[in-house]
Amino acid sequence: MNNAGINVVILAAGLGTRLGRPYPKPLARLADGRSILRHQLDHVRGTYGQDAHVSVVVGYKLELIMEAAAGDAAFVYNEIYDQTNTSKSLLKALRLAPPGGVLWLNGDVVFTPGLLAALPLADTFVAVNTARVGDEEVKYRLDGDGRVKELSKEVEGGAGEAVGINFVAARDRATLVRHLDRCADTDYFERAIETAIAEEGLEVAAVDISAYGCVEVDCEEDLVRADLMERSR
Repeated sequence: MNNAGINVVILAAGLGTRLGRPYPKPLARLADGRSILRHQLDHVRGTYGQDAHVSVVVGYKLELIMEAAAGDAAFVYNEIYDQTNTSKSLLKALRLAPPGGVLWLNGDVVFTPGLLAALPLADTFVAVNTARVGDEEVKYRLDGDGRVKELSKEVEGGAGEAVGINFVAARDRATLVRHLDRCADTDYFERAIETAIAEEGLEVAAVDISAYGCVEVDCEEDLVRADLMERSR
C-alpha cells in the first residue's frame, strides 16, 4: 500500500482512571517531556508525512486533547464516552474517515521509532508482541493457517499480546464496521474482530513487532516501563 494519504485513528476518548491522573491518559508525560499523544503524532507524521489523514477520537476532557493535538489532527467526538468502550469510539471514527484502509492506535501506546515503518499496510492485521504475555493484556490465538482466531483478555494459552496497534484493509472495512455496530456499548473493539472472524471469515494477520519497544500504559508501572524504554534509546 502507498503510504500517501493513509488514514490513522487514535482512540483517546476514555477516562483512563487506572493511571490516576486528573487529565486524559494520552496526556501523561514521558521521560523526554512529550505526552503519549504527542509521541504518537510525531511518529505518525515522521513515518507517513503530512498527507496522512489523522483523526483523534475525543470524549473525556476533550478540550485538553484537542489543544494538545491542534493542527496535527481532525477530531471525532464520542459524546457518550463515559458509557461506551473502544468499539463505539472506533465505529464513529471508521464511519467518518476517508475511503481506504485505516491504521488505528489506542491512545495509551508508547513505541520506539521504526515500528510504524515496519508495519505492512496491505492486509488486515493486529500488531502483537510474542516476547511477553501479561494476564491483564489482550491476548490472541492462531488458527491452523497462522491467522488470528481468538482475541481478548480472556484467551487462555495465548501466543502473545496484542499491543493496541491495528490495521483494517479497505476491502474489510465495511465488515468491521458491521460488527462494531453490533457490539455492546461496553465491548472493546477486539470483540468485533473476533465475531467478524468467526461469522464472516475475516482474515486477520498477527504482525510481530517484538523487535521494537512498545508499552501500552494502563497503570503507573506501565508508565515507568515506557520511561525506561525511552531513556534506553
